[in-house]
Amino acid sequence: MCGVIAVSGFRDVIQDLYDGLILLQHRGQDAAGIVTYDEQFHLKKSNGMVRDVFHSRSLARLKGRMGIGHVRYPTAGCCSEFEAQPFFVNTPYGIALAHNGNLTNSKELAIELRDKDYRHLNTTSDSEVLLNVFSVALRNQKPTKTLTADNVFGAVNEVFSKCKGAYSAVALVGEQGIVGFRDPHGIRPLQLGVRKFGMKKEYIIASENTAFKALDFEFVKDIQPGEAVFIDRKNNLHTKQIVSADRFSPCIFEWVYLAAPDSMLDGVSVYKSRIRMGEALADQIIESGIQIDSVIPVPDTGRPMATGLADKLKVRYREGFVKNRYIGRTFIMPGQQVRKRSLQFKLHPIDLEFKNNSVLIVDDSIVRGNTSKKIVEIARNAGAKNVYFASASPQIVSPDPYGIDLPTTSELIAANSSIEEIRKFIGADGLFYNTIENIREAIQIGNNDINKFSDGCFTKKYPTPEITSEMLEELGNDRNRTRTSYLSEGTDEEGENYRNMSLV
Repeated sequence: MCGVIAVSGFRDVIQDLYDGLILLQHRGQDAAGIVTYDEQFHLKKSNGMVRDVFHSRSLARLKGRMGIGHVRYPTAGCCSEFEAQPFFVNTPYGIALAHNGNLTNSKELAIELRDKDYRHLNTTSDSEVLLNVFSVALRNQKPTKTLTADNVFGAVNEVFSKCKGAYSAVALVGEQGIVGFRDPHGIRPLQLGVRKFGMKKEYIIASENTAFKALDFEFVKDIQPGEAVFIDRKNNLHTKQIVSADRFSPCIFEWVYLAAPDSMLDGVSVYKSRIRMGEALADQIIESGIQIDSVIPVPDTGRPMATGLADKLKVRYREGFVKNRYIGRTFIMPGQQVRKRSLQFKLHPIDLEFKNNSVLIVDDSIVRGNTSKKIVEIARNAGAKNVYFASASPQIVSPDPYGIDLPTTSELIAANSSIEEIRKFIGADGLFYNTIENIREAIQIGNNDINKFSDGCFTKKYPTPEITSEMLEELGNDRNRTRTSYLSEGTDEEGENYRNMSLV
């Protein structure tokens, strides 16, 4: 899960790109990068959050009326600054690319690029593989001095035929324009917006339309699964549905946790879907017969879910935790030691909301269980009489191979424990999980054309046929090795000082 953005206009786009990445920061805190073009490419990328990577001097040199940006959340490959995006190749035309998702056949593609196309890859990133596959495909179109929409769409068609997994990507082709495309399953989101100046139009492509309104862009459409967009150097828009969208299976976790609450993804409000997820939990609470004084969310994602649950139960909703907004999202931080330490600074209880009360704490999900255990402990230390815990999503029982950091079943508490065992582990007086049927319905109410989801982390069933148990195990082992190496490079003896994360 990363965030991508592309802007094409009639003036320097760096301010739009920078502000857009700030608005997409929730999609990745590990690294950020921007590349622009004005007769030559201008690139700045590094580890850290957007505000740490870019300063006035670097922003001033990123000239050009078209450019792309990226915020990284590492799931595959190394996490060094050399793997920050966008990536660049010099032919044809010069191409920079940023990618959200995860290719599931990147190793095979890397071998083909090396042995057949004589391409050298500098990193282990699947995004560099995707860039080179697109570059070779565009070269195969035999383009002339001016790139045509047919050239672009022919190249993207070749990408679709070769690349498996999840990939929503934006590319900047030197002096030619901006390209955006979304894989045939549409697992990761990608959206198009426009800003009008009289007869002129400027365009934006981004992972989420949360970035559009603040930048004065109007939402145009969700780029469909198997669709490509080309904004040429004269700022003319070209779109084509290259392969059928009948395999559409968006990632259900986007609505559960990943996306910003004010985004609309594939016609469904993230906020309203989370409200409905909370409402769906109410029946379980009623059937349990427990008596609660208040419903308290784990900020921020848990808020709309707790709101829906409290409304349905007709029980008071209260803010019981104060969140330190200068600490990053604990789910995104690689390394359990870092997650544990950061949570101590991240959530502070409002004691009056817990003291002598029976509370129901609502979170979006339970992954490893350690965060939930700490939250229950905080509530008890604040004086709660009873602490019940509700997960607005089902049990996470399997990894996700499409770009979410759920690497191995050994780390997923629900994959190896019953609900009662999990309840005892986190120390709650009662534990409630939503059902996959409820989660699907909460989203489909917003768009009943979504018939399938990428929800393998809950069901062990994946939308792309190449996913096997052996592949999941190998992917998990790779990611564990990556995290072990990354933490050993960036920690002190106790493993508590993670230099590569920007924890202000």
